[in-house]
Amino acid sequence: MIPYGKQNITEQDILAVTEALKGDFLTQGPTILKFEKLFAEYIGCKYAVAVANGTAALHLNALALNVKPGDKVITTPITFAASANCIRYCGGEVVFADIDNDTYLLDIEKVEALLKAAPKGTYQGIVPVDFAGRAIDLEAFRKLADEYGLWIIQDSCHSPGGYFIDSKGQKQNCGNGNFADLAIFSFHPVKHIATGEGGMITTNDEKLYKKLLELRTHGITRDASIFQNSVSFAAGQEVPENSAYPGWYMEMQTLGYNYRFTDFQAALGISQLSRAHQGLERRKEIAKKYNEHFSNHNKIKGHSGFVEGHAYHLYVIEVEDRLGLYNFLREHKIFAQIHYIPCHLMPYYQQFGWKKNDMPKAEEYYKNCLSLPLYPTLTNQEQDFVLECIERFFKL
Repeated sequence: MIPYGKQNITEQDILAVTEALKGDFLTQGPTILKFEKLFAEYIGCKYAVAVANGTAALHLNALALNVKPGDKVITTPITFAASANCIRYCGGEVVFADIDNDTYLLDIEKVEALLKAAPKGTYQGIVPVDFAGRAIDLEAFRKLADEYGLWIIQDSCHSPGGYFIDSKGQKQNCGNGNFADLAIFSFHPVKHIATGEGGMITTNDEKLYKKLLELRTHGITRDASIFQNSVSFAAGQEVPENSAYPGWYMEMQTLGYNYRFTDFQAALGISQLSRAHQGLERRKEIAKKYNEHFSNHNKIKGHSGFVEGHAYHLYVIEVEDRLGLYNFLREHKIFAQIHYIPCHLMPYYQQFGWKKNDMPKAEEYYKNCLSLPLYPTLTNQEQDFVLECIERFFKL
């Protein structure tokens, strides 16, 4: 069986988790802080906050940016639903903009057209997605966002280690906080770094960082410098005003959630992170081979190509008989996948008036797209078999 994606758990990973399980903390312990620090260094940002999963990361970002009922936020229809759902969790309104045919990413020209067609202040933010691992040009989006007073949440679940080249010729890592207010990553088993479930938020904004820490844990703070109740109330008796707050005291100052990470997941994450570069290089090798095979192929309508800075979570091809190829591969135990059904055509979003032909490029892409097996432990022989089966299908 050859899946489209697969985790790679080594003896090193198992040992790391075992040691964590033998420790004093299962959750809210020092290993989480260590993982956050190492991940921030890997991405190149100031702050990182580990959370329960990528969806929790998106939700906390929307909360931290104060998304309110009626706020309009723009995102792409070609993404996992969570990229849009996080806005709905806060009562905001999701506005989809179509994709670029060549990159499969949110089309900045479509976004700009939406902004120009409405009075300033109509929209509050943008959620661009580094779909399949290809880094979106956030410098251009930042310029547009600043013009209209918008914030940016970068969904980088597919692209740890990915980057784009900015106008000065510099590499800009996905999630480094130089252009987006907040960014998120996922540690789902098929992702580059796997912790079972889990996610990470990255930012360079200290104020947002502190707000995220509070929201992650029920809205509770132990920071005495911002306590609102008196020290006498905290102590349960009259004490001098300059007394220290008792060690047990904490305050819930806002409505938060239990979106915490665990120490043993963090231990697994640290171990996986130590191999992140190696895994990314292998993904690029596989993608390069796919690219060489499909370039100028008369049966392939489009494909991911081989692009600088692409993190290759997915390698997507476009074919006319997608259903036929999908079924043929499954008959040969190759479990390709579809990424994604356009969000605006999900029944939930259709209730808000979205309908077929609203996003013609995304809808045409969906008719043809197929994600091929791509993960670091995919062998050369397995990839050759995938390519051989694709060619056999085209000859039928």
